[in-house]
Amino acid sequence: MDDATRRARDKWHYRGQVRPEFAETPEDGQESVWDYPRPPRVEADPREVRVLFRDTVIASSTNSVRVMETASPPTFYIPPGDIQMAYVEKGVGGSVCEWKGQTQYWSVRIGEDVFLENVGWSYPEPLAGFETMRGFLSFYPGRLTCIVGSEQVHAQPGGFYGGWATSDVLGPFKGAPGTEWW
Repeated sequence: MDDATRRARDKWHYRGQVRPEFAETPEDGQESVWDYPRPPRVEADPREVRVLFRDTVIASSTNSVRVMETASPPTFYIPPGDIQMAYVEKGVGGSVCEWKGQTQYWSVRIGEDVFLENVGWSYPEPLAGFETMRGFLSFYPGRLTCIVGSEQVHAQPGGFYGGWATSDVLGPFKGAPGTEWW
């Protein structure tokens, strides 16, 4: 691990070992994002996950994985075989996660009239421990309609993080001003 990655990993104040006093307390059937670990945990999720733009289905899967990281709602990643790749094309740029690695952004194009730039991302070469996500894509629920089971997802606060907030996941969630190092 290089020094920059080590420094980035060390900056986080919360790592899932202790739920802070300001965290909401879950009841039966609920989860607290403050109980999620850092580094994040990846697990298969059998619920139906759908991504749409208006009436166009971009993805539909019962083979997704969800990534759970302290202070963020889970992010669902969908295997490419369950994505209508005719609507998806490589976007511009990417970002880096100190746990998962370098991202590739993805855009959605539907016909000649609809182009949504950088509304998704993937990890083409994820870091060790995240290999099961290789090639899977996730999408920003603030830019597309994302559904888990029968529930429409709410976007995580802010414009950077892509967590999929559902009613069974409690926060507060990082992403709002002042929460950068939660």
